[in-house]
Amino acid sequence: LQSMKMVPVPEKAYGTFFEGDCYIILHSKRTSRGTAVDLHYWIGKDSSQDEQGAAALYVTQMDNALGGNPVQHREVQGHESETFQSYFRNGIIYKKGGVASGFKHVETNMYNIKRLLHVKGKKHVSATEVALSWDSFNKGDVFLLDLGKVLIQWNGPNCSIAEKSRGLALARSIRDSERGGRAQIGIIDNEKDSPDLMQIMKMVLGERHGELRDAIPDTKADELQKANVRLYHVYEKDNDLVVQEVATRPLTQDLLQHEDCYILDQGGFKIYVWRGKASSLEEKKAAFTRAVGFIQAKGYPSSTNIEVINDGAESAMFKQLFQRWTEKDETQGLGKVYTTGKIAKVEQVKFDTTQLHARPELAAEQRMVDDASGEIEVWRIEDLQMQPVNPKTYGQFYGGDCYLVLYTYLRSGRPHYVLYMWQGRHASVDEATACALNAIELDKKHGDEAVQVRVTMGKEPAHFLAIFKGKLVIYEGGTSRAQKSTPEPAIRLFQVRGTDEVNTKATEVPARASSLNSNDVFLLYLWCGKGCSGDEREMAKMVADIVSKRDKRTILEGQEPAEFWEALGGKAPYASEKRFQEQITHYQPRLFECSNQTGRFIMTEVVGFCQEDLDEDDVMLLDTWEEIFLWVGKASNTYERNEAIASAKEYLKTHPAGRDLATPIILVKQGYEPLNFTGWFNAWDPYKW
Repeated sequence: LQSMKMVPVPEKAYGTFFEGDCYIILHSKRTSRGTAVDLHYWIGKDSSQDEQGAAALYVTQMDNALGGNPVQHREVQGHESETFQSYFRNGIIYKKGGVASGFKHVETNMYNIKRLLHVKGKKHVSATEVALSWDSFNKGDVFLLDLGKVLIQWNGPNCSIAEKSRGLALARSIRDSERGGRAQIGIIDNEKDSPDLMQIMKMVLGERHGELRDAIPDTKADELQKANVRLYHVYEKDNDLVVQEVATRPLTQDLLQHEDCYILDQGGFKIYVWRGKASSLEEKKAAFTRAVGFIQAKGYPSSTNIEVINDGAESAMFKQLFQRWTEKDETQGLGKVYTTGKIAKVEQVKFDTTQLHARPELAAEQRMVDDASGEIEVWRIEDLQMQPVNPKTYGQFYGGDCYLVLYTYLRSGRPHYVLYMWQGRHASVDEATACALNAIELDKKHGDEAVQVRVTMGKEPAHFLAIFKGKLVIYEGGTSRAQKSTPEPAIRLFQVRGTDEVNTKATEVPARASSLNSNDVFLLYLWCGKGCSGDEREMAKMVADIVSKRDKRTILEGQEPAEFWEALGGKAPYASEKRFQEQITHYQPRLFECSNQTGRFIMTEVVGFCQEDLDEDDVMLLDTWEEIFLWVGKASNTYERNEAIASAKEYLKTHPAGRDLATPIILVKQGYEPLNFTGWFNAWDPYKW
């Protein structure tokens, strides 16, 4: 803003902000549901109150002009949202002064420059202009001495590889956009090895006296703080603003009434304002003012992020704070929808597994590593050691045991491995621990290349079902060991779900009438619910032969003989509505950098991620809702590698949406990424490393 008017910034200067000014950023992106528009107003630390007020007003006007669809953000210098930072991949530069004080956005080929930039951040980079003095330096960050025709990058002795490479990307970006490519870049990685460059630095900064300062730790909100979500109803009564707490986590979508406005407080880390479709114009206009008032009343820092959201045009970040979010007129799951009354009946469309290699995004969507035609080996944990399971009984898992399943498949002519660790609900803690330790040993035998997948009983991922070709049977308790300690029950009831060899499993349920469900087939005799299909009946017959060799009687729902109900302890009500496939809707995968170093669990989200964001010294977490991937870089430190699984469990536990703690956790190593991981990235390059 210049003299309270909006003045366009030249494209070459995008990413450079004067500390004395305010800016408005409009960002639009095509999505599967149309165009997503974000409007940000950015507040420089030295900007005037008047400018800040004008910026907020312009954003409201632009929002009206764009039909009330944009998500609006208030950004404060040094505390920008992850979404805002994702627009400037090479980093953000803060410049002293402002347009009003005679400073103009730099034109190309400007060489009469002398400034020192303090570069911070690994995933999100910002560079602040600091005093030209050795006192500005510290051991943990990158500093750029910009002398117009020469840019010297000084790397602190405690910098990580990623921080150094992000610093270099910023230096190149200054050279190319501000100097038309006509500047030299010099790098000091170790002062002793660069006497000439150090000479130039001393000429500008003088001799250095005394020790450099230690690195300054980042102050970031940890996951526990972010998990503390509270929803408030905001309204005016007799000219007073009333803020009333409605609910805490887990939040549900039905709490948001269309005629009202709400504030969602994410642990003081971020404030969301949701504006109902039918709320008054006055209420909508007051959104930012109310949010700022709320921040002051709560005693939060004035730099707290604010996002204003409109009913029906919610951002992905906002939806993910709710336990379940459904869009209107939405196809549930994969397949065609038939509307019968209020419930959609979904017909699963068979997908062609041969397409997985050609289309990795399909592999990711379907959660399939390959077409499940590889080799299987299964071990049971017995006396804390691995005991091979008889191949004739592959696919039978007992709730009292833990198993290791090694799946080997060929890709580009060489073997790849997936190691599943299946944990029975009734297995001892010692066995579960032994299972994890044996998995590490087994992985080592295969060159540390295996993808490790933790599977909780009853939460088996799609690929796990597929590799057993429709013969997966899960017994509630007991063991598959030779000497069984408990006698098998006389009557067992199994629920069979699935239509083909790829998606079928039979699970033991309590042998009571209330366990029945009209949508499925059950094995006691062969009981077929009214809602099951012919395919499901055929698969059930196949599974029935595994469970028992005796002849099976097929019983249709509604035609049960008396002894059927007697075996189940008498007739009782059971689920008979058509199954509605509830899927989390349009869940956008999210990528985070995990850090546990400081003893606090901190995650930094990378919005609009790509393969470039996976750094060799990182442990990254990719959340696709149905599973959690942990990507381990080759140069990541041992502590973070060992803590990776604990970090993933902590992430699920502290997730504001109250996530299922049995979600599969998949450990992937750099250079050995499976298709169901790479498919979430656009244009993955398998030869990058």
